[in-house]
Amino acid sequence: MPNPYTGVGNPYTRAEMLERLHATLDRGEPIIAAGAGTGISAKFIERGGADLLIIYNSGRFRMSGHGSTAGLMAYGDANAVAMEIGEFEVLPVVQEIPVICGVHASDPRRRMWHHLLNVKAMGFSGINNFPTHAIVDGLFRQVLEETGMSVQHEVDMVALAQHEGIDLFSIVYVFTPEEARKMAEAGADVIIAHVGCTIGGSIGVTDATCTIEEAAERTQAIIDAGRTVRRDLIFLSHGGPISTPDDAAYINEHTDAVGFVGASSLERMGVEQSLTDLTRTFKAIPCPAARRR
Repeated sequence: MPNPYTGVGNPYTRAEMLERLHATLDRGEPIIAAGAGTGISAKFIERGGADLLIIYNSGRFRMSGHGSTAGLMAYGDANAVAMEIGEFEVLPVVQEIPVICGVHASDPRRRMWHHLLNVKAMGFSGINNFPTHAIVDGLFRQVLEETGMSVQHEVDMVALAQHEGIDLFSIVYVFTPEEARKMAEAGADVIIAHVGCTIGGSIGVTDATCTIEEAAERTQAIIDAGRTVRRDLIFLSHGGPISTPDDAAYINEHTDAVGFVGASSLERMGVEQSLTDLTRTFKAIPCPAARRR
């Protein structure tokens, strides 16, 4: 069925999304995806030329000055927050850039097929598995798996998104080669190699991360695993020490990744430093009248 909105911006069909991303690669450009927790972020990230926006519930916490990990905690309804940011803050202000909705797939209160239809009806062009339980490890991860809140729900959501009546593009986080294989089998369109919470800035991690060399190794291992299932996948990098354009370039140059997903590294850190510098500049302007008092 033709997309009635073609030519006027969002939303895009899954086929149109893939066509857009491959066109970016055909031009020799990296694919850049960015998190947007506010309308002002979305507007100017689009102006900067990003290929797509992802709405995370963590964006609301991040842009309120809290760590992104708050999006994994019981501080709000993750699915409702992502839908609200999209409906009232981002979708009304962007023009042409595709917008992806973060979906908490293991939410036991939602019928996932119904929620995905609502995501599509809202005007999103695809889905992302966030909050993701794949970031959780240790005993708590085991508890989640054993009590019906497993990462398999995220894999099942991706498979459901391919259903003819839903037909949503999917760009998903994985942390391990095995998760990459499962997402590839489920039909994911783009796989993001997540190497941990982003370092830097006022609320980034410090010790809970890996080196850039380790990030490259982990990224390539994920890519290699996904390719054992399908050769048509697109792979991007995210997180950990990959926090600047130079870092993302290093990963592109040392792996088969073809782009980068930035949330804290694009949205939060850009605001932190620019506002600090701008405020300091204003505080340094001459004030002759004050000296005459």
